Amino acid sequence: MTKSLRARRRATLLGSCLLLGLTAVQVHAAGAPSLIPLPARYQADGGKDFVLKDATRVGGNDEASRRVAAQFVELLRQNGGPTLAVAENASKAQIRFRLDPSATNPAEAYTLKVSNTGIDVSASDDRGLFYGAVTAAQLLTDQTPGEVAAATITDAPRFVWRGLMLDSARHFQSMDEIRKLLDAMAQHKLNTFHWHLTDDQGWRMEIKRYPKLTEVGSCRVPLGDAGRDPATGEPRRYCGYYTQAQIREIVAYAAERHIQVIPEIDVPGHATAAIAAYPELGVTGRKLAIDNQWGVFPNLFNTEESTLQFLENVLLEVIDMFPARYVHVGGDEAVKDQWIASPRVQEHMRRLGLKDEMEMQSHMIKRLEKFLEQHDRRLIGWDEILEGGLPPEATVMSWRGTEGGLKAASEGHDVIMSPVTHMYMDYLQTSSPDEPPGRPTTIELRKAYGFEPVPAELAADKRQHILGLQANMFTEHTRNDRNLEHNLFPRLAAVAETGWSPADKRDFDGFLQRLPRQLQRYRAMGIHYAQTPFQVDMHDQGDRSAGTATVTLDNPLGYAVHYTLDGSAVSAASPRYVQPLQVRLPAEVRAAAFFDGKPLAAASRFAVTADSLLTRDDTRLGLCPGDGKLLLRLEDDGPADGERAVFNVNIFSPCWLWQDADLAGVSAVKVRAGRIPYNFQLAHDEPSRRFAPARTAHGELEILADCKGTPLVSVPLPAAPGADGFVELRAPLHAVPPRADLCIRFTGDTRPALWTLDWIQLETTH
Repeated sequence: MTKSLRARRRATLLGSCLLLGLTAVQVHAAGAPSLIPLPARYQADGGKDFVLKDATRVGGNDEASRRVAAQFVELLRQNGGPTLAVAENASKAQIRFRLDPSATNPAEAYTLKVSNTGIDVSASDDRGLFYGAVTAAQLLTDQTPGEVAAATITDAPRFVWRGLMLDSARHFQSMDEIRKLLDAMAQHKLNTFHWHLTDDQGWRMEIKRYPKLTEVGSCRVPLGDAGRDPATGEPRRYCGYYTQAQIREIVAYAAERHIQVIPEIDVPGHATAAIAAYPELGVTGRKLAIDNQWGVFPNLFNTEESTLQFLENVLLEVIDMFPARYVHVGGDEAVKDQWIASPRVQEHMRRLGLKDEMEMQSHMIKRLEKFLEQHDRRLIGWDEILEGGLPPEATVMSWRGTEGGLKAASEGHDVIMSPVTHMYMDYLQTSSPDEPPGRPTTIELRKAYGFEPVPAELAADKRQHILGLQANMFTEHTRNDRNLEHNLFPRLAAVAETGWSPADKRDFDGFLQRLPRQLQRYRAMGIHYAQTPFQVDMHDQGDRSAGTATVTLDNPLGYAVHYTLDGSAVSAASPRYVQPLQVRLPAEVRAAAFFDGKPLAAASRFAVTADSLLTRDDTRLGLCPGDGKLLLRLEDDGPADGERAVFNVNIFSPCWLWQDADLAGVSAVKVRAGRIPYNFQLAHDEPSRRFAPARTAHGELEILADCKGTPLVSVPLPAAPGADGFVELRAPLHAVPPRADLCIRFTGDTRPALWTLDWIQLETTH
């Protein structure tokens, strides 16, 4: 399906203004470099700057240092700098790396000194030397590329765990994309790649002892148009897994960049793909298909000894592929309904003397923890593993807020803080209509940056148990690499600074001053970072009778906004927005956010007309009052390839709210609606769904004034939308109040499909 209204209302003015050269953005304070993450200590020194020349060479004093020198050459090239040559020995180099094992610096620390004769980086281990190389590459691609002020940097990370989790189970990423993400992690001094490889929707890791895990478990048929070949109508499977050779390749690639790779094998929930491959692993004995829905599923591994042996056999091959100390076993969202209903599981619990299903899960986790310990590994799991008891050696990843992490650390467990409130990268970054699919609960850049991993109430003698923090990128709604990179960047830079920089040095305003330079580096790396935080959004409220409107402009990050009203291009010389604009209709507003005189993203153009005041698309509507609320930003199921329509939908109640609609002179209403698959399992949240009862075979479009009483409009819905996936419905309006809150809803339980609003337009008598 193709959305039509949004393209008419808002246009992006693409042009050279977006593709800033490396010299375009100036840093906030003369001499202070735009480094992300911020180093622990930066001291400007007297003396002349170091200037990069054609003859500049890079070198190291031993094999390890020369290896880092070669990596520095690549880091500099990735950041948009020149490709330098490596000298035969350090004495002939101007950028010099020195490994000094006798130094007393902590692990991962380094010292970097700039003078007019060159840049010297030293460290006591090769990790620190590598991070010094990362900083040197940033310095040489800063405000004046190739020129670095004399200074000394003494730097070390705050936390030992600075992580990113990638979900490859819901949507599969290519090897090239994963290597690209690892490169970006290294450029941010992140050191842990948590790889989510199994879930209900796919098993993505080759296990040679159990070939059906990938033969069966790595493919699904998506719902709707995406699951049909457009030429033949035959089922179209979505498949993908990593061979053991490919996994070892990724592990080695990450290790070269000092990134540990932590595999995750979900137990006992999120197990549908494994059970579909081997039905004897399940509780019910029913044969399952790989699921093409999202949400929380009831399918659990059973508790039999044979299943535990299966899991241990899988872990043996996992251990062989992944040399990192930790193995993640999930443990989250394991709905216990099947265990409760199973006589075999209940009998097993009685034999073991376990009082409830949480203790049963704990029994399984403890068994796997002991097995991993015997193989020189440590178990890590989501904070649900605390319930029912936990062995002291287990590490907790706290996702349901920070409370689980606080409890675990207080009990002496190591903890990684990864709360859904701040660290989930599949949540939208802004309220912009240009955001890709995701969870519309927003985690703006400021919120991500403001997260403090160590709870203030944690006792001082327990704080060492907070190993660090981690961003989580679940991919139910992230179908392609472009959207993946949009979701991660630039928020991953905020996560990196929290993980690395001293707490008392972190400052969001300073971060925003340094961020534009980092955007240049992203472009050099080919990273499709989010444009939405750097664009300008508009809100308008009009008086149709007077032919005027009030226009509010906003940049989500608070960068300076400049605008024009005469159709001309926007520049830093254009008026700066300081207060709402009063315009006469029709008006064309062009606006862009600027830093140091240069635009941060392409300018946006907004048309404000009498017709636009009578129209709202789904992104500019709220949620109806009184019903359960679970708002998602959902992508359509078609076309099979290419761009798809995106809708804001409350999946608990398909109802949209137009607050304080101006109904004066309105005689009719037109609605454009699309239909998408309703692909959600909600487990115990199922009772929260509220579908207004249908009175006709396929339900109705209803519009209510102030969301109550007899509908102003009730139009029967067709059995199916048109060939383009949409339907337009029009109805007269009679005896309407001059203003009202309008609730627009679709009645009936139409699953497995869902009607969703594209736009609503009020019509007047001319």
